[in-house]
Amino acid sequence: MAQKEMRVGKSEKGIRGRLVLYATQILCAFFLFHLLYTELTFKGTPSQQIKFTGRQILLDSKPVVSSEVKKYVSSEIKKDVGSEVKIKDDHNQSLQYLLTRLVGGEDRTKLDSTGFACDNTSWSIVCVTNKPVKIDMSTMHVHLQPSNAANNSTTIIRPYSMQESPYVMNYITPVTITTAAPPRPTCDHNHEHPAVIFSTGGYTGNLFHEFNENIIPLFITTRLLRSRVHFVVVDYKPSFIQKYRRVFPRLSGHEIINTAEDSSVHCFPGAITGLKFHKFLGLNSSENPQGYYSMADFRHFIRQTYKLKNKSVFNMQNPPILLLISRQRTRKFLNQDKMVKMMEELGFRVIIASSDKIMSNIEKFSHVINSCSVMMGAHGAGLANELFLPDGAVMIQVRPLGFQYGVDAFYSEPGPGMGLKYLEYRIEPEESSLADVYGLDHPVVADTASVAAKGGYAAAREMYLNKQDLRLNLNRFRATLVETLGFIGHHKDVANA
Repeated sequence: MAQKEMRVGKSEKGIRGRLVLYATQILCAFFLFHLLYTELTFKGTPSQQIKFTGRQILLDSKPVVSSEVKKYVSSEIKKDVGSEVKIKDDHNQSLQYLLTRLVGGEDRTKLDSTGFACDNTSWSIVCVTNKPVKIDMSTMHVHLQPSNAANNSTTIIRPYSMQESPYVMNYITPVTITTAAPPRPTCDHNHEHPAVIFSTGGYTGNLFHEFNENIIPLFITTRLLRSRVHFVVVDYKPSFIQKYRRVFPRLSGHEIINTAEDSSVHCFPGAITGLKFHKFLGLNSSENPQGYYSMADFRHFIRQTYKLKNKSVFNMQNPPILLLISRQRTRKFLNQDKMVKMMEELGFRVIIASSDKIMSNIEKFSHVINSCSVMMGAHGAGLANELFLPDGAVMIQVRPLGFQYGVDAFYSEPGPGMGLKYLEYRIEPEESSLADVYGLDHPVVADTASVAAKGGYAAAREMYLNKQDLRLNLNRFRATLVETLGFIGHHKDVANA
């Protein structure tokens, strides 16, 4: 009996031991799952960790940080924590549903009920249909399926993002969106993804306008659809398409349809005509369909597209590199040699970019810019290269005498939204070549507003952009460079630099 009780006791102990073991294994599995969940949710991908670290350094390294930079950092953190989940959700949504996200309010209600609506802002017009369309490429007529609420309706738009430029709009091919029956009802080509119709006309050939009115609006309009779109291009410019051949395949998984060479009828499950524009060289997260695409996302997209390795200026080499954009026709730096010598004495390694051919090669020049901690130049399109600078870098705009149009909106305002520090050097009258020509007392120099008042924008542009060169006061400009060194963390005692 004692032996039997002993065997029973051992059996019970064995069962209890196995239960304890099982419980321990379950707890360990739960703990490991919790660690994995925390790692994935809060640390993000390696690239996101680097971006997050860079923003922290940017905030901690300066006692005063602009509200725009803080917003940039905040958007990055929010994106790291939540965007992957939202993007995953987007993949599970139908294309018809995602198309409705491109419009809001009453326009979305109209799109839901009729299958067609246009989002008309102060800058751009974007028309969306989430129902099948036939597009006759020979006439650029988009034929919608008629509905009870939209019988015999016709809308004509010119698919360029900057609708408020009448000079440009005259050269943009119009697209007719109609519920009238197509004269050629048969589809020559059937596609499973929606069409995005836009123009590569306008000011293409100018870096600022290419990004401002084409590349950034294209990202804003199509990123939600995650490459499941067909680009239909009017006013097709081969040089522009070639220049940004790395960008287009990352926004569309299909070959671009050139309407100048294709006269057939294409059928799509939906269409977007026009591109969304938010602001100069930037975008507003609050105006996006999902509310989380920010300028930080666009900059990340550009870094991935061109394989740019530097995300933060604080992880880069020493000495800091300063890129000087040296204009050769107008707004030249007349004492450039002395400027460069002073820059080098302060500890910069200087790269001078003066060749239009080199700067127009985005794939190569973007890597040069991305290696720099500072970029400077006189007001002009070349300053749009700030898009390729690493986070925390400094962009210095030399402001010419007399010309104010776009000087702030084009560069000083977008810079902080990109995670950059913007500095400005305003030349004094005696630093302008116009003082040599007219004298300091002449109205062209002493009363610059009078030129625009008399001759308008064209006169001011001709005088102050096309006829002016610059000779910087080195003592004044040195203070700007010293301030720059402080921002990129290369001088702890800035006052004694």
